[in-house]
Amino acid sequence: MHERLKEARKYLKLSQEFVARQMCLSRPTISAIESGQRKVTADELAKFSELYGVSTDELMYGKTSENAQVEMFARAFSELSDMDRKEIMSLIDFKRRYKETMND
Repeated sequence: MHERLKEARKYLKLSQEFVARQMCLSRPTISAIESGQRKVTADELAKFSELYGVSTDELMYGKTSENAQVEMFARAFSELSDMDRKEIMSLIDFKRRYKETMND
């Protein structure tokens, strides 16, 4: 799990310092977690999941299901402003129409 936590942080281009502040932990603690020297509590796992926008199953087991992705999208989407939601819906509509024209 420690490798997946490190990969998720790096994928999001977050520093250990930033993650530590968000998690109310020290940077050395994040380093110890990512190197496998320290275990993660259930509460910490939930916070990592929320911060990184991935399911706890994905962090623990490397498994991602379509339902988990939809749930993560829905949670992130619900936290956006109305204007941002409208913009994303416009992008989704554009993508759908683009695919339809490519299939014709």
